Amino acid sequence: MSEKKMTSSRRHHLKSLILGIAKDLLVAEEKQTEEERVRYMEEKCPPLSLPGSLQELQDLCKELHQKIDVVDEERYDLSVKVGKSEKEIEDLKIKVQDLIGKFKKPALKKVRMSADAMLQALLGSKHKVSLDLRANLKQVKKEVKEEEKEAVGDWRKNIE
Repeated sequence: MSEKKMTSSRRHHLKSLILGIAKDLLVAEEKQTEEERVRYMEEKCPPLSLPGSLQELQDLCKELHQKIDVVDEERYDLSVKVGKSEKEIEDLKIKVQDLIGKFKKPALKKVRMSADAMLQALLGSKHKVSLDLRANLKQVKKEVKEEEKEAVGDWRKNIE
């Protein structure tokens, strides 16, 4: 017995200690994110003071519209960069798959379907005519060639 087994009470005690530490860490992280959010909002959005005159209100609206335009431009630029990055990541994943040469092939199930059921599944309710494949074939009559039968006849007659 080189490995010593832990008793269940010891295991439960350690588990409760780990859960308590994790709970404290989550509370601290939540508090930190809230402080970061408040700090960011104070930095980016100064308190709004509404001026009394009409001209000052119009100037404030123009200033706010300019800030909105700047933010929209930044958002658009970032979304384009993210889109390009995602496309590049997908291309690199495809290249890696090509280099590895292993593709995951899904296991396909063998399904028995009649031609009618297959057309019903593909076309939906459009397909109402039952499909009889043998009815669409051409009728070919076999012609018996008489010449071949005569040639196969007695060889002694054709000596001359």
